[in-house]
Amino acid sequence: MTVVLTTSPGFGKHGRVPELIAEKGWELVRCTDTALADGGVSAHIARADYLVVGLIPVTAETLAGAGRLRGVLKHGVGVDNIDIAACTAAGLPVCNTPAANADAVAELAVGLMFAMARFIPQGHASVTSGGWQRQVGSQLGGKTLGIVGLGNIGKRLARLAQGLGMTVVATDSYPDTAYAAAQGIEMLELGALLARADYVSLHVFGGKDNAALIGAGALAQMKPGARLINLARGEVVDLDAVAAALDSGRLGGVAIDAYVTEPPAIDHPVFSHPNAIFTPHSGADTAEAVENVGLMVIEDIETLAAGKVPARCLNAKDL
Repeated sequence: MTVVLTTSPGFGKHGRVPELIAEKGWELVRCTDTALADGGVSAHIARADYLVVGLIPVTAETLAGAGRLRGVLKHGVGVDNIDIAACTAAGLPVCNTPAANADAVAELAVGLMFAMARFIPQGHASVTSGGWQRQVGSQLGGKTLGIVGLGNIGKRLARLAQGLGMTVVATDSYPDTAYAAAQGIEMLELGALLARADYVSLHVFGGKDNAALIGAGALAQMKPGARLINLARGEVVDLDAVAAALDSGRLGGVAIDAYVTEPPAIDHPVFSHPNAIFTPHSGADTAEAVENVGLMVIEDIETLAAGKVPARCLNAKDL
């Protein structure tokens, strides 16, 4: 029997995915105990054929006891929590699921912009507490959205924002200039984008290269009163600097979906700020997106089982 370990809480639970796993006769083992560094993988890795990864890190130590493992598959896009070099050294293909959840993340970014623009959380809290505090918000049409990371998610967000009448500017380490020109998106350096944008939405990978990308210096470059959205990784934003910028009024609002430690320690002052909105790393959590990601993972497992290398394999040239 094929044994599939998963550290992703959502894998195998939505749409056609549970039925397909049952039809194939795979044993699905959930390793999602957040009290354990590896989610519990070490207790089962010796008999696993495939490891489907959520947010729990995959390191050389994770793989040390693997005897039958044939592949490491990310249930999502970002692979900054997977030691690809260690997987390659162990002869293990690493795959992810690009674009499968891009629409879901982009739609949440738009929702968070509306929530900040119209003070939706504050209005809800006012009514449910017996009050009636009306606040004059602003419209998104006519505003400028700065997208940091114009990949699959950023491109979808740009299309949605333009449909609302927003002007879109973007920055990217590897810019798709042809796409940007065709869609009327001006590509800028980060500093110029921060100075122009009314809303800044982050869609970059995590890791050391982007650690504290938005810190005190970057926040000082932002347009006064602008709002920030982080749907990337927790380390991309310096929360101390964000809290200070909110207190000073330099930053008009922030919406955060990703954290360095999940769940985060809410004793940090940013979590009590009235102009901050938080969601539990749920950017990709739609039934449609989770099903799409799961189907792509199953497809890649089947390809590996057939002795082939999936097209989405990230380390194919090094194996």
